[in-house]
Amino acid sequence: MTFASLSPRTGAELARYPVHDGEHVRAAVRAAGEAAVWWDGLGFAGRRTRLLAWKKVLAGQLDRVARVVADETGKPFDDARLEVVLAIDHLDWATTHAKKVLGRRSVPPGLLMANQAASVAYRPLGVVGVIGPWNYPIFTPMGSIAYALAAGNTVVFKPSELTPGVGHEIARTLAEAVPEVRRYPLLGVVTGFGATGADLCRAPGVGKIAFTGSAGTGRRVMGACAENLVPVLMECGGKDPLIVDADADLDAAADAAVWGGMSNAGQTCVGVERVYVVESVAGRFLEKVRALASKLQVGSAAREGDLGPMTMPSQTGIVRRHVTDALDRGGRAIVGGAESVPDEGGAVSPVVIADVPEDSVAVTEETFGPLLVVNRVPDVDEAVRRANATGYGLGATVFSAKRGQQIADRLRCGMVSINGVISFAGIPALPFGGVGESGFGRIHGPDGLREFTRSQAIARARFPMPIAVTSFRRTAKVMQTLVGVVRARHGR
Repeated sequence: MTFASLSPRTGAELARYPVHDGEHVRAAVRAAGEAAVWWDGLGFAGRRTRLLAWKKVLAGQLDRVARVVADETGKPFDDARLEVVLAIDHLDWATTHAKKVLGRRSVPPGLLMANQAASVAYRPLGVVGVIGPWNYPIFTPMGSIAYALAAGNTVVFKPSELTPGVGHEIARTLAEAVPEVRRYPLLGVVTGFGATGADLCRAPGVGKIAFTGSAGTGRRVMGACAENLVPVLMECGGKDPLIVDADADLDAAADAAVWGGMSNAGQTCVGVERVYVVESVAGRFLEKVRALASKLQVGSAAREGDLGPMTMPSQTGIVRRHVTDALDRGGRAIVGGAESVPDEGGAVSPVVIADVPEDSVAVTEETFGPLLVVNRVPDVDEAVRRANATGYGLGATVFSAKRGQQIADRLRCGMVSINGVISFAGIPALPFGGVGESGFGRIHGPDGLREFTRSQAIARARFPMPIAVTSFRRTAKVMQTLVGVVRARHGR
């Protein structure tokens, strides 16, 4: 049984891929488990050599890989290229920092165990299952794949059914860079629909599942993983706010709001969906946003544009519902409107709506489309209150000349950009992830490397203790001496 990968721009079939069943998925996990022994045995140096060779292949074939991304998602080619660039940068960081972050390190043994040499290391989990999204089909999963491989794991990757070709491109370039992959499958790819992902969650031998998608699907993934007590990393989207303070650079803030809300046709988990602007500058800010957003062109089958069509046709219905609700409840259309959203599939033109009630679905639910809600607030305190009044907590943006850090510290989310937008995603050393409905766990940075390991503590006796504490040879006099030492040290 096979399924087709379709172009969102034309509807044409790009290629066909197998629908892998449970038997195939389990076989892929077994093969990855065997390869994991070899991969772990190479050590940090051996893995580094091979992963840097992979980075070189990806860089050399950047346009080829980006073309597959653009074809399957419908996004502009240069946006696809940027995505591959970011993935390469993260691969480099994970590879070159793995030993420093995960290598064995000594820790103080403390007074009671002064005769011990204590150390901590981070050991690989074995096989990591990665379930990837369709909106950033190489950048997002590589935040798990690259870091898991650098940490000494092998990976079985289930790409979205909308972007299976990107998954195969990732595996193809790795195999080209690392000839041993023919014998040791470091990165297996399984394709199909939800059932294939569920089989991966349940497959014996999976050490962890890294999932990116909706909170609803995430709950089902967690349920499947719970059957075998498989730990999970969940990245489940957001309803990210942008706060504009009275002293903000309004040109920069408007540019960030429009790019953060409209790039990739708004299909960005950390994209800007809500803007809270202080009343005293709201009029000027809205005019700048209107000027920028109204110039954006949506691409078609014949030409590139600033943004492409919706990758998943059914998402159009959600965007339409949010736009209609915002307008019906008194929102004011600044750019576009209900006519900007087709009934199903195709391209959605940018929509900016101001003064939307906070209980509108356009404010409370993730839109995942080119809709920007801009609401006025009397002050920054109210902006922070509204920004935090959601179950989501992924990313946020703050524009303020003097109080950026202060405002950021008050936001309930995993990541904040100050006087920039989505900047944190492009910095490999920073962890990426959210709280609440946005999930838990982290990719990227040292936290991302440790996410795919288990800590191992080692205590090694260097010499016998003069006072035997952990022995049945311990006497009452020894215990009295120990208690006296503890009271003298800690009872002051």
